[in-house]
Amino acid sequence: MVSFREGRVSYARTGQDENLATVLYRSSKLTAAQFRAIQEKAANISDKELGLLLINASYISQQDIIASLQAYFTAIVNRLFAWGEGLFRFENELQPPEDKITVRINLENIIIEGTRRLKEQEQLADEIPSLDVALKFSDRPGTTLRNLNLSVEEWRVVSFINPKNTIRQIASATKKSDMEIRRIVYSLLQAGIVELVRAEAAAMAGIPARQPVAPVNKEEQKSLINRLISRIRSI
Repeated sequence: MVSFREGRVSYARTGQDENLATVLYRSSKLTAAQFRAIQEKAANISDKELGLLLINASYISQQDIIASLQAYFTAIVNRLFAWGEGLFRFENELQPPEDKITVRINLENIIIEGTRRLKEQEQLADEIPSLDVALKFSDRPGTTLRNLNLSVEEWRVVSFINPKNTIRQIASATKKSDMEIRRIVYSLLQAGIVELVRAEAAAMAGIPARQPVAPVNKEEQKSLINRLISRIRSI
């Protein structure tokens, strides 16, 4: 569900709605201890009431709350750009829940960023069309892991590289989305650190294999996004 007000995104939620405390904790605005205390003592109050309590107690600023919600709502809307198909409807009179905090997010920026993500996704899918292949370290001379400046998430992926593990299994083990794992693998391929190989029959213990996912029809995907963008711009 995405709500608009005066041409801007004001609110968004998925089927599993998150309360304000969870959003703030995941954005590192609350400590684990603060989050537990809120869950124990203030679990039944509304987001608006909780926001005021946190501001008055100097736990967090109003700007921190707004920024966290903007990032959370934007992330939800960005998921639309990854949908290959789906149905949607617009309801002019439907408003966000009264107990929820609304914001103002520029729609043009979301469309630009979403379109960029879609193009990146298409490029990564072209470079790595299947996640059911494995990786092995390159035999290229001069390539050593000790000299690499990798992020923590890249090192986690590297630790699972083995011809017995498919990219899909590595994504599952490291809790990465298809796009996230493709992005990391592509950077490793570009750096000449790894190579794509056919997966060996045996899978690494503890990493469950998944069934192949049918590829998304790019023309259908573009059609859905274009329909959404056209309808949103007409609001």
